[in-house]
Order: sequence, then C-alpha cells, then structure tokens
Amino acid sequence: MNTSPLFGQLIVAIVTPMHADGEVDWPGLERLVTTCLEQGADGFVTTATTGESATLSDAEKIKVARVTKTLAGSSAKVILGGASNVTSHAVELVREGARAGVDGLLVVTPYYVKPTQTGILTHFRTVADATDLPVMLYDIPGRTGKPIAPETLIAASEHPNIVAVKDAKGDLAEVSRILNETDLLYYSGDDARTLPEMAIGGVGCVTVTGNIAAASYRALIDAVNANDLETARVYHGLLEPLVRA
Repeated sequence: MNTSPLFGQLIVAIVTPMHADGEVDWPGLERLVTTCLEQGADGFVTTATTGESATLSDAEKIKVARVTKTLAGSSAKVILGGASNVTSHAVELVREGARAGVDGLLVVTPYYVKPTQTGILTHFRTVADATDLPVMLYDIPGRTGKPIAPETLIAASEHPNIVAVKDAKGDLAEVSRILNETDLLYYSGDDARTLPEMAIGGVGCVTVTGNIAAASYRALIDAVNANDLETARVYHGLLEPLVRA
C-alpha cells in the first residue's frame, strides 16, 4: 500500500463555520482546525463542497486556506478546494492558492455544463499547467453530472502535477484498474467506503464526518497500515451509523 506523505492519509474536508448573518466564523474555524489536528488529521481540504465553495467569495476561500495553513504549519497539508467549472477562473484560483501557501489543489470536474471527456481532460491539464503544486482530481458525478472516464484518468495521470484522485464515484473495480495502470494516489471521497477502498490499495480518505470524528478515522487508517483488519472493521462499524446519519 502506498502511504505517501505527499498529502497525508487522513484528510478532513473541513467545513467553513459561519455566523447567522453569513459571515465566516474565523475563531470557530481555528477551533475546528486545532481539534482535528489534535485528533490526528494530517491534511485538510478547504472550501470544497463541504466547505461552502458555492457560497464563499474567492477572497474568503483564499483566507480560509491561509488561516488553515497557518494553524497546520508543517503538521498537516492544506489542499485548496473549490476550483471553478470555468477553466480561466479555476486557473486564477489555483494561482492565488499557491501564493497563500497551500500544499496542493483539489480540481473538480466542470459541473453543470457536462463537458465531453476531451473537455474534462483539457480542463484538468490547463489547470495543472498553471501551477507547480500537486493536483488531486475530484471525481463526483453525483454533483457534477459527469463521471471521469477511466481512460481520461489514465491520460490525466501522465501530467507530472496530477498525482491523486478523490473518488466519490464508488466503483471499486474501476479504482483497481486505475491503481494497476497508473501511479495515482486514491483517496476515498465517500466516508462509507474508506475501509473497502484502502483494502484494495487506496491511500486514505478525504472525509466529511472526520470534522467530528477524526480520531476514529485515524484509528481505522492506522489499523489498516498495521494489517490489523479486525480492528479496522471495528472502527468501520462504529462510524457507519454516523456516516449514514
């Protein structure tokens, strides 16, 4: 199993706390990041779906990333999420993220417009060309309307900056194929599939429920790393009702 420290293994897709008036709760964000670090998180994705990417301004997205990275320091990687479905806008965001000091970028399939696979690949390559930071692709057809085809993932893997996938498609047979044919790091983007995906070679998870249960995911991942599947299954079972809720 690849346990590369590039992004870490337990990545929390962190929420962006807000006040009732819609302003970001900056002290609340600091408390949440600190708690997740104390519970064993070694990475954060900021301002993705869970982090209110659709409602934050670009300036707020960059500030969330900067605050998170200041708190995480060298203890955890920070990946900027919320890339746009407009390629030129996505390029602007990743450049701003690099200036803010993030460690990587999460780039989602262009949503709503339902591009062809050639269009998806061109989007990914163009964004990756605009940065020296490592890129994690986000495959979540339930929200974007378009899956990333296996052939597109294989072609994208040839770009030196495209190194990982957050998989919310849920096709473990496809994951096995991509792992066999590329060097991409795979992260479960569906909390319920963290253990199954790691069992076939995934490196870890980008977790939503990790916002309130990072310690349990840390224990599950550590058990898998130790080849202790019995303990991993215990934590998987403990987490299942929370994920389902």
